[in-house]
Amino acid sequence: MGTVVAAQANFYEVYLAHGAVDQTPLLCTGRARLLKTGRRVMVGDRVWLGEADLGTGRGVIAGIAARQSEMAHPPVANATCLVVVVSLAEPPLEAMLLSRFLVHAEAMGLGVQVALTKVDLVESTIAAAWETRLAQWGYQPFLVSTPMSLGLEPLRAALVGETAVLCGPSGVGKSSLINALVPTAGRGVGAVSARSGRGCHTTRHVSLLPLPAGGFLVDTPGFNQPLLRMSARGLGDAFPEIRQRLRYGTCEFRNCQHHREPGCQVRGDWERYAHYCTWLQECLAQEAHTANSAGRDAGVKYKSGPAGRLRAEPRLTAEKYRRLSRRRLHQEIAQLDEPLSPED
Repeated sequence: MGTVVAAQANFYEVYLAHGAVDQTPLLCTGRARLLKTGRRVMVGDRVWLGEADLGTGRGVIAGIAARQSEMAHPPVANATCLVVVVSLAEPPLEAMLLSRFLVHAEAMGLGVQVALTKVDLVESTIAAAWETRLAQWGYQPFLVSTPMSLGLEPLRAALVGETAVLCGPSGVGKSSLINALVPTAGRGVGAVSARSGRGCHTTRHVSLLPLPAGGFLVDTPGFNQPLLRMSARGLGDAFPEIRQRLRYGTCEFRNCQHHREPGCQVRGDWERYAHYCTWLQECLAQEAHTANSAGRDAGVKYKSGPAGRLRAEPRLTAEKYRRLSRRRLHQEIAQLDEPLSPED
């Protein structure tokens, strides 16, 4: 058995010991029979090696063990928790962007942690205010500064034995945090663009890094706008505030969307309710698009417009408006030039 720690094309790096720090991974390929079944080998998979040559450091993956969890974005198997990493400065923290990352993480169905980096670049009152604000959202963040080694020990203790996925925007200090938690990682650190105020991408591929005290840290490429691929009901389940309110009462309607329905227990003046209402429209538009794709009118097509809103346009008849290819056009001209037979 082994654990896939990196993947690119049909080549995989596999650790034989689960979570060992001082070993060299084997370079493996997937067996052709495995590829024909359509099963995709993902980073984090526990795999069986049909052949393993420790002398050459090569091997062949023969099978994939059952997965405890599976993430599509980023593609990671068997993750146990997600750590949303955002910075308090350079780039500055945006409440709605952080909220979107948290909803994206909650939708995975795993444990969610929050790490606020670069606390040494802001006043202590600002960091404390964000800590209080996130507590109202339902999270207890870790305040971290890698240059000053602040807040690293509590975060290390929380990640022991976990397969933790780091996610967040580019330039927030994920690579620096990984280098602090895994000294052998050797991740490059990028700078923040002075023109856009955003970070540069330093991580290109998903990879697993063994933690010294046990477990793995999953490094993922940064992305500045996570997609919310979920239903309207799933969106409500991704807010701890909504889950908390529904513990003490239920809405009047079973299919309540917590928007304008009477007798709703969720509507109120809590901070992220405006975020919920904005993304509810996005999720409803996605549901409508999916339903239309399954049984849409053949004469209508849908395109994405401003702010992600779908708009309908008439679908042109292909036989009437599509131009003929040159080859077919020449064939038809050649048929017209042919002499008629006596039977014609």
